Amino acid sequence: MSVQMPEGDRSRAAVLRMIAFEGPVARSAIAEGLQVSPATVTAITRELIAAGLVEMAGKAAAAGRGRPSELLAIVPGAVSLLGAKVMEDHVTWVLADLRGDVLQAGAVTFDPRPEDPAGRLAGVLAEVIGGVDGSLLGVGLGVPGTVATDDDGIVTSPMFGWHALPLGHRVAERLGLPVVVDNDVNTLAVAQHLYGSARDLDDFVTVTVGRGIGLGIFLDGALRRGQRGGAGELGHTLAVPDGPVCDCGRAGCLEAVAAAPAILDRARANGLLGAAEGMDVLVAAAETSGPIRAVFVEAGAHLGVAVADLVNLLAPGAVIISGEGVAAWSYLRAGFEPAFAARVLPVHTDTTIVVEPWDDQNWARGAAALVLRSAYASAADFARPELDIRNRLHGVATEATA
Repeated sequence: MSVQMPEGDRSRAAVLRMIAFEGPVARSAIAEGLQVSPATVTAITRELIAAGLVEMAGKAAAAGRGRPSELLAIVPGAVSLLGAKVMEDHVTWVLADLRGDVLQAGAVTFDPRPEDPAGRLAGVLAEVIGGVDGSLLGVGLGVPGTVATDDDGIVTSPMFGWHALPLGHRVAERLGLPVVVDNDVNTLAVAQHLYGSARDLDDFVTVTVGRGIGLGIFLDGALRRGQRGGAGELGHTLAVPDGPVCDCGRAGCLEAVAAAPAILDRARANGLLGAAEGMDVLVAAAETSGPIRAVFVEAGAHLGVAVADLVNLLAPGAVIISGEGVAAWSYLRAGFEPAFAARVLPVHTDTTIVVEPWDDQNWARGAAALVLRSAYASAADFARPELDIRNRLHGVATEATA
């Protein structure tokens, strides 16, 4: 169920977002940047200052004989938000501020497969929240799988054995906080659009490589999730007819030939890696082993073809490649670049390819961006948890400064 958001609330969110990511900034610059009247900006910033979210941050030097402009900035520590990424054996979390800057971070051992995963996850997060000072705005959760766009955050994750699990509802009920859930790659795309390498782009895609191969799609300035949240299964597009069997049960999927488990299987089958050795060993050995480099080149070529087809279909301005698999990019690139160049249409050869360095915390920071998006997005319709975050942003801050 979606809830209509008032026009005035969208303007307030836009002003707050500009102060957060552009500040310290003058009111005149806000009015010009958002194409709204100075009077509107003055009224909104007065409300945000009263709510304890925005503060004066000095004055800008005057141009000519004009008066110096007052600068506005986000109040440090006014509110915080929690982002958590659920993985196969642990949960990574970050506590962030309204700029998306990480204040605290950590990881907790967690197995998502046993009984009552939602209740156990809520317990893990409750312990994290117990150590948080100040007002907590909400929780963002990133998970592998399909997430329905409704109030309950219903997740189906074959990797975890979850089917139609109302994760968002159950965790929110336990924590007493708004909880927004989405596919983990979508959370990264939201973060990149809010404050990352796609901040100035309305059309881009995020491709993650690692345990699987995922896709986040941003077109016309909005995340495209498809029906029931199922868009973006790039890893399960066909790469090799009658190829290796994928975890999904089908043969020849991209993940079955280019994701980390497939690369490891190929190396072991060729006698290049021991049964107990992992990707870190394989990447280190690739520097001096031509046969190991060849395994990465082959996987990179499959990925290059898939990404070229994606660019031909969607015409994004940029492709952002991320995930733990980029640790091997220097070897994957040798296959990716020629395959991409051979497959992409001439009209799209100027598409920017960005490869981002990775650490595990990025997943959780992406999940935190779900809460920031709820606070800042200009969309007219929200599910109930997102609207609750919007309302809480002002109510909690007012109480904290009373």
